[in-house]
Amino acid sequence: MTETKIANPAALGLSGFAATTLVLSLVNAGIVDAGALGAVLALALVYGGGAQLLAGMWEFRSGNTFGATAFTSYGAFWLAIAASGIFKGFAIVGTTGFPYFLLAWTIITGFLTVASVRTNGATVAVFVALFLTFLLLTIGAFQKQAPGVGLTQIGGYLGIVTAIVAWYTAMAVVVTEASGGKIKLPVFPLNA
Repeated sequence: MTETKIANPAALGLSGFAATTLVLSLVNAGIVDAGALGAVLALALVYGGGAQLLAGMWEFRSGNTFGATAFTSYGAFWLAIAASGIFKGFAIVGTTGFPYFLLAWTIITGFLTVASVRTNGATVAVFVALFLTFLLLTIGAFQKQAPGVGLTQIGGYLGIVTAIVAWYTAMAVVVTEASGGKIKLPVFPLNA
């Protein structure tokens, strides 16, 4: 019996992550006002949440524990943000529990950052930037800073950088596979 090959789900997961992260980070950085949270909600529910969750399941199917854990976890993160927006009008933000919510994601991102060193430089860059983003957002939330203020604002700018690096990494996968390997954007292999 021949096994069916599946496409590399990393490009989908990274793209869903990047798009949703960008829009929320624009709010956190104070570049756009909180009126954009409706767009964050839609992205968090469908692309950041749904598409990443699917990418995570396909990573499980392909035997990639790191990719499965990362994409499924961040898909669930975005679904939690979407649920907060749908059921509570984003009431989780600013509550006494929100800094701890962010702290939990900082810890998850920290261990995934350590695990990412077995992948490639582009993926490591995504996780380092994301870890720093979550760290600053967590500290900002403990200090009760609003979006566009202090460490939360810096975390927003780092989130924009994270999204750009994630899109580059996704593009490297798509371009390489679409060109049949003739065009390879550098992802900086760590085990070469």
